[in-house]
Amino acid sequence: MRNFANPDDLKGFDPDLELGFPGEFPFTRGIQPTMYRGRLWTMRQYAGFGTAAESNARYRYLLSQGVSGLSVAFDLPTQIGYDSDHHLAAGEVGRVGVAIDSIEDMAALFDGIPLDTVSTSMTINATAIILLALYVAVGKRQGVAPKQLSGTVQNDILKEYIARGTYIYPPQASLRIVTDIFAFCEREVPQWNTISISGYHIREAGSTAVQEVAFTFANAMAYVQAAIDAGLDVNTFGQRLSFFFNAHNDFLEEIAKFRAARRLWARLMKERFGATHPRAQQLRFHTQTAGSTLTGQQPDNNIVRVAIQALSAVLGGTQSLHTNGRDEALALPTEDAARIALRTQQIIGHESGVTNTIDPIAGSYHLERLTTEIEEGARELLTRIEAVGGTLAAIEAGFIQRQVQESAYKAQVAVDAGEAIVVGVNRYQTDEASTIEVFQVDPELERQQQARVQNVRATRDAGRWQAALAEIARVATTRENLVPPIVAAVESHATVGEIADTLRGVFGEYREVSLD
Repeated sequence: MRNFANPDDLKGFDPDLELGFPGEFPFTRGIQPTMYRGRLWTMRQYAGFGTAAESNARYRYLLSQGVSGLSVAFDLPTQIGYDSDHHLAAGEVGRVGVAIDSIEDMAALFDGIPLDTVSTSMTINATAIILLALYVAVGKRQGVAPKQLSGTVQNDILKEYIARGTYIYPPQASLRIVTDIFAFCEREVPQWNTISISGYHIREAGSTAVQEVAFTFANAMAYVQAAIDAGLDVNTFGQRLSFFFNAHNDFLEEIAKFRAARRLWARLMKERFGATHPRAQQLRFHTQTAGSTLTGQQPDNNIVRVAIQALSAVLGGTQSLHTNGRDEALALPTEDAARIALRTQQIIGHESGVTNTIDPIAGSYHLERLTTEIEEGARELLTRIEAVGGTLAAIEAGFIQRQVQESAYKAQVAVDAGEAIVVGVNRYQTDEASTIEVFQVDPELERQQQARVQNVRATRDAGRWQAALAEIARVATTRENLVPPIVAAVESHATVGEIADTLRGVFGEYREVSLD
């Protein structure tokens, strides 16, 4: 491809069909007619560590600094359905997120935070149905009806088989859980985004921009089809779908990626699934800057990387944004690092001027050409996945995983050979050691959390929680919705691990496919 673009590159380009106006199909220029002239994106900071009380203090701090929505990180035991005193949880409790074992933890996590006014995003997948039930139950404790709750649960289990690995159950059972959440929220929690279909982790695992779009949409199409097969209306549940993308280093490519994704999704929903409601055709997405691009060497450089990545997300039209801390290649972010990351968003929003014009980059020869190329490349990959037999077949055969691994390998080879420059790593190095403060989780918090869950078990009504778990097991063997019995179970003080184990007993556990 030439390293410049001109009008010849846009021959046959019809602005009415490819661009339209902001807020109109195919939404290339944004899903809102006024975009950030109406209001800025939701500024979230992904946070969670140690115990619920520790994380609650960080949330209160972030809210005091201007965060407009919370984003909860859970520790690994919570993500894969083990209580903090399980032997497999040893050494991981509260390390990469907050430990949540019971309704008492969830209540402590949101103590003093009114759930009828704060929007909460929860990054949780295999145990999403349990954490959603806990959130609903805590809302009821606060006197907040489910219909008043707003936020998002990630609930994107298919990408776990591709990129992250925090799955529990086999894919088909996992899809059933996903659609149960769709159906429950449609009736009971109408302001809730029932899924955040994630390309972020696929990109972090090493995919290209085109692969990020294609594999995210392959998963999304599987969810949409599963919901339709379950009898749900695409024009209703389609309005509550949301997405989660990565803002990587190539500034212009990332802007084009976001615009291409928005256009392609609108066309897929209309052409493939027959969605006619404009909101069911719209791609609403959260963005996080790329953790995989952060370096332990010269960590202050990460502030610049994050700022550039965040700006690409804003120019690409994101609805919500998290900016990484400069120290996240080394540890969880300190309060200072989190504040700098938040200030980065605020400076872009209030000082840069880029929000004064709706979609200011539309019509750029290079960007429009790149947007079209990314859309066409993603469509080609989706066609290949269909040829394999669809998303589940492609995952079970390891097709998607191999594509990501090959791209990751090529990228690493380029860095090792010096063909791709990483400032401070393979070029412009210094001998000076980093002197920044690094956040550390107190090991005593793990022991406190273990004692906390043991106390919950010792003081609850045994007959009530046992009956609640038995009801979950029964419903799991039927086509009834699983969310109501899980809400009842968490209210009876059944723990996350106990509920997950009950479902393991019915659905079994998934074993990773070998890629050899």
